[in-house]
Amino acid sequence: MVAPGQRSPFSGISMEIEDISQHGYRRISNYSPYLDQLAGFASEIGLRQRSNLVHLEKCLHEEWSLGQNSILSWCPLDDGLLILVVPHYAIAEYTATPVSDPGMPQKVSARFITELISGDRRLTLSQIKKVARLLEIEPRFIPLRQPLSDNPVETQIIEKMIRRYGINYVASRAVTLFDIVGFSLLTPFEQMTQLNSLAYSLNSAHAKMLELDVNSNSARSSSGDGFYIWNRDQGIDANVNLYHFMHLVLADNAIARSKAMAKSVPRLRACFHVGSCDECHQAEGLNPTIHDFIVGDVTIELARMIEAAMPGQILVGDFMADLSDQLSDETDSQVNLDAVQFLQRARKNVAKLSGLVLSGERVTAIKCYLTGEQLDNGEFNIRLLNIRDKHGLTRTAYNAKINIYRDTAKPILLGIEDRKLGVVNLPVAP
Repeated sequence: MVAPGQRSPFSGISMEIEDISQHGYRRISNYSPYLDQLAGFASEIGLRQRSNLVHLEKCLHEEWSLGQNSILSWCPLDDGLLILVVPHYAIAEYTATPVSDPGMPQKVSARFITELISGDRRLTLSQIKKVARLLEIEPRFIPLRQPLSDNPVETQIIEKMIRRYGINYVASRAVTLFDIVGFSLLTPFEQMTQLNSLAYSLNSAHAKMLELDVNSNSARSSSGDGFYIWNRDQGIDANVNLYHFMHLVLADNAIARSKAMAKSVPRLRACFHVGSCDECHQAEGLNPTIHDFIVGDVTIELARMIEAAMPGQILVGDFMADLSDQLSDETDSQVNLDAVQFLQRARKNVAKLSGLVLSGERVTAIKCYLTGEQLDNGEFNIRLLNIRDKHGLTRTAYNAKINIYRDTAKPILLGIEDRKLGVVNLPVAP
């Protein structure tokens, strides 16, 4: 209600039935504000270039056709650019053996398709013609309002646009999975409350990482009763930062559980793994989402591992991270790191979290390690755990522990001790 003499904040704004008609809904849902999400990039180019890219985004959206198609590659040509567009199912069919004639060879190799959807999407004119010939498709020309400037920022924006309307393969990415124990036995209200509690722990951990100036470009997607979390950045440092991010999430959750009086805070189990995945942007309304979604070997392994994890347990996959294209500095001479070497690297980098404050108490030390049996000399070995999933397949993983020590408060002990595990194990050298 507006008091006498006051002007309504809605004066001058009228809402007619035409504004919310079917046509109005279609107009609103067709609006794609992706360039606005790249404001940090777009601010570095001129208005004419920006207008050019807005037009390009609209054209790419039309070629995407509500998710019916996937855009593979592009190259500049005269006053526009060429793109390769295929139906969304074509990428799988190119490498599949025809059902009607199993004797027929694949059209192209899986390696060729993998290389095509990995890394930069920009090709030369000769390359795009060759790919089009192999895939038996015609390149499509998109005329622009002015020729591309070949500005590095402009090129980077176009790369991001192309990736948004296609599928992207990542050979080695770290992902962690948080799972709420007994989620299906909760009431709907308890489920919602516990998911919100976990989401808050994720947000809180992200904020703490940023406060300490530790890069955490994290993304998430729901697993139904938890979340997959990954770092959009790649490389050993990004993977290690994600591992420490997992520590902070579990620590925040443990503190909240110690204070909770009802079933408002979940009991968690977690897994960490490094492997390959495909990234895509699912449709939301009539546009691809701004945020990416992943699926692949790494998420499959995590899903199988989490089924075998005990409440409160932290499992680390038996992975080999390929870092050949991701060396973070000149001292990184190792091309591959296995899980044990990765944890050694993580222990060295844990100093990044010095000065962290949890529940009002400053953290004095963090110890993260893989568990094993005590040897005669007093040291501990590291052992692999045999895990058999519901499909009868066997995989191996490590049991992880994280101990967080604070000034005067009790230490936060995360994970399960090795002696409490009733799993057949394989010894690994310390």
